[in-house]
Amino acid sequence: MKQWQKLLIYIPVIYLVLLLGPIAGLDLPRILADLVTNPETLIKQILVGLVNGAIIAIIALGYTLVYGIIELINFAHGDLFMLGGFAALTVISTFGIQEGAPLQVSVPAMLIALLVSGIVCAGLNILTERYAYRPLRNAPRLAPLISAIGVSFIFQNIGLFWGGLKAFIPAMGVNAAAPKSFPDLLPRIDILKFFGIQSNISFTTKDLIVLIVALALMVGLQLFVQNTRLGKAMRATAQNRDAALIMGIDVDRIIALTFLIGGALAGAAGMLVGLYNNTIVFTMGFTAGLRAFTAAVLGGIGNIVGAMLGGILIGLLSALSDQYLSSRWTNAWVFAVLVVILAFRPGGLLGENVQEKV
Repeated sequence: MKQWQKLLIYIPVIYLVLLLGPIAGLDLPRILADLVTNPETLIKQILVGLVNGAIIAIIALGYTLVYGIIELINFAHGDLFMLGGFAALTVISTFGIQEGAPLQVSVPAMLIALLVSGIVCAGLNILTERYAYRPLRNAPRLAPLISAIGVSFIFQNIGLFWGGLKAFIPAMGVNAAAPKSFPDLLPRIDILKFFGIQSNISFTTKDLIVLIVALALMVGLQLFVQNTRLGKAMRATAQNRDAALIMGIDVDRIIALTFLIGGALAGAAGMLVGLYNNTIVFTMGFTAGLRAFTAAVLGGIGNIVGAMLGGILIGLLSALSDQYLSSRWTNAWVFAVLVVILAFRPGGLLGENVQEKV
C-alpha cells in the first residue's frame, strides 16, 4: 500500500484526535502562547525528557537484544530492572551510606552496588532463560510469551517480599508494598551556574551522569556487537540460528550471553533510577518495562541504536505532554504517536521492513 493511501485511511483517526484533543488538553493557542512567552520551560522539559528517555533506553536495550536473537518478547525484563534497584539499595544500606556522605565513601559503595545489581540481574536472567525459555524454544510462540508473563509475576512478588526484609535491610520496612527511599548520593552541581550562565534552567551533574552512563552503555554495546568475535556470533545467531549452529557456533551459549548482557543492563538501569529518583517500589517495573518495550518497537526492535532513539523520543514526548497537555493523557499521546509511526514504518524508525520468506 502506498504512503498516500495509508494517509487516506488515517484521515478519520486524525479527525478524531482533533475532535477529542481539547478534552485531552490539546489547546494549540494556549500551547503556542506558552512556547512564545516562556521558552525556558520548553528547554527544561526537553532536558527532563532527555534524562528520562536515556533511562528508558537502557532498559529498552535489553528488550531489543533478546528479541534480536530469539524473537522473544521478554516481558519479565521490566521487573528484572526493578530487582536491580532493590539489589543496589540493599548494598548501599548494608554499607550504611546516608545522604550527604562524602564522595570518597559513597563512590566505592555505589560502584560495588552497581556490580552487585548487575550480577544479580544477569544471574536471574540466565536462570530464566535456562529453565523458563529454553525448554520452550521450539514450542509455538504463545508458550514462551505466557512463560515470560509468569516470570514477570514471580519477579514482582520477589520484589514485594524483598521490600519487607526490615530485619536485614534498614532501608526496607514492615510495609513491603510502600515505596523505599533511595539515598541521594549523586552530586547536584548546577552546570550552567558553574560556568557563570545565569538562567532559570537547571541542568545538574546528576542529570549529566545519567546521560553519560546511558550513552556509554549504548556505545559500548554497539562496539561489542559489531567488532568482537562474540558479537559477530550473536549477529550470526540472530540472522539464522540453524546456519550458525552448522558453522560451529554454540547457539545456547550465545543466547545465554545475550540474556547475561540484558540482565546486567537492567541491573544498571535499576540502580540509576534509584539514584536519580531517590525512590523505588516493587511495581515500578511494569510501567518502565512497558515504556521500554514501546521504545524498542518505536526505534526498530532488534536495533541497538533504534532502541536508544526510541527511548529518547518517548522521554521527550512524555515530558512535553506532562507540561503542555495533561499528565493523565501522557500514555495515550505516546501510544498514539507510536501507532501513527508504525503505520508508515512497520519496522520502526530504524528497523528494516523485511518480508518473511516461506
